[in-house]
Amino acid sequence: MALRKLLVLGLLLLVCISKVSSDHEIEMEEDEDLQLPNDKLPIVREGNRRLMSEIDCGGLCGSRCSVHSRPNLCKRACGTCCVRCKCVPPGTSGNREFCGACYTDMTTHGNKTKCP
Repeated sequence: MALRKLLVLGLLLLVCISKVSSDHEIEMEEDEDLQLPNDKLPIVREGNRRLMSEIDCGGLCGSRCSVHSRPNLCKRACGTCCVRCKCVPPGTSGNREFCGACYTDMTTHGNKTKCP
């Protein structure tokens, strides 16, 4: 009698598992139909969830650091800030407020401003 109950429970469990796995496959097929192509994925910016277009950090930082006394150091710091904040201020210096608190509040370990 106990063996019969165990067999029935095992079959019931097997049916449930097969039903769940088939539902998962159907959902995955539906998700694939709803996805955007990889080249048109939106970029979400921080907590405010604004959609941002991707920017060319290398080019923007190259022009920002073109007249800097230490251009390699400037480009490295600018690149980090650009990737994190998705923004590079216009011009070769100043205008840091243009990119908001993310850019102006980022500091080094020595509490100096990080972003050029």
